Amino acid sequence: MRYRLTFIAGLALGYVLGTRAGRERYEQLKKSAQRLAENPAVRNAAESAAHGGRDFAGKAYHSVSEKVGDKVPVSVSDRVRSLRERSGHNGSDDWGTTNT
Repeated sequence: MRYRLTFIAGLALGYVLGTRAGRERYEQLKKSAQRLAENPAVRNAAESAAHGGRDFAGKAYHSVSEKVGDKVPVSVSDRVRSLRERSGHNGSDDWGTTNT
């Protein structure tokens, strides 16, 4: 019985100390993630990647829709059209063409 009581006390103490240390480490990680997200260089890179992804998706859709024709679902074509209008993309691009 004595060993069981010692084990339970040690388990409780370890849990309390572990959760306190874990919480402190969590707060450290949270603060460093917030600092990283607020960094202007990181924000610019994320916005640039998002803009590039939207442009690439619009170009890919345009190229594929020419080859596929009317088989693209209306919901997809409406969504890409709205993205293209929102980004100011006028639909004229040279993606998928060869320059000789």
